[in-house]
Amino acid sequence: MKCLVVGHLVIDKIVGKGRSETRMGGGAYYSALALSRFCRVKVVTSVGSDFPQEWLDELRERGISIEILPSVESTSYELRYIDGNRRVLTLLSRAEPIRELKVGNFDLVLLNPVAGEISPELVAELAGKRFIAADVQGFIREPAPGSLRLKPIDGAFLKGVRVLHADLTEFEYVKGLSPSDVEVLLLSDGPNPGIAYFMGKKYRFKPVRVNVPESTGAGDVFLASFSYFHMRCPFVQALKRAIAFTALFLERRNFDATDGEIGEMAMKVSVEKLPSQGL
Repeated sequence: MKCLVVGHLVIDKIVGKGRSETRMGGGAYYSALALSRFCRVKVVTSVGSDFPQEWLDELRERGISIEILPSVESTSYELRYIDGNRRVLTLLSRAEPIRELKVGNFDLVLLNPVAGEISPELVAELAGKRFIAADVQGFIREPAPGSLRLKPIDGAFLKGVRVLHADLTEFEYVKGLSPSDVEVLLLSDGPNPGIAYFMGKKYRFKPVRVNVPESTGAGDVFLASFSYFHMRCPFVQALKRAIAFTALFLERRNFDATDGEIGEMAMKVSVEKLPSQGL
């Protein structure tokens, strides 16, 4: 199975609880690593000469191919953690947008922007023609440097996307899009119960609780792993396995969980069908 992941690789500056570190991040990074556990992955991104070469080599060593669109500088965020699930984001710099995309014969195309680098027009062009998965976060963020600011958007361009993920609060910024406009809508709320829609039918899911110092990448791993499992499993099974895989990632900060471990953790996940009235 071949998967294409699109979005900026990011220079993340993590601050919190007496520690500070700089490392590779971004939705495309975490989604690509999650998918590399199951399939062949290519990343299309834009970075500048300030992006460490050893980070790119790290991805290639995991079998991930990278197409780099040139940029003067890379996208960089400061992530200041208040606790394991709450953080304050500041956009420090932004790489060039990704204006064109050749999707070839990929089985899954995952769009995971972090700073408006993928245009609504590009999404609308692809939606309905391929198995497209997307995350809302990068479409509602203002791309100007400074404290993170969210903006309302007309979500009509997302119609036809097969799998769409958003934080519950983020989805409030998406106007003109109902759950039935996409095949699957995943609305997560950190460690709290989330809501999922499949073909307009509403479900509540409860993540496996894990005590971790930070949750960076959780939503990206959840979207990527669910998209893969959804192509292989019935909806509820795919949802449980994706939640399990994400919990194991948060516990270990790696992607090496075995199929047996994923299955065992999935048995602890609760999913219930709800009346489908409203969000």
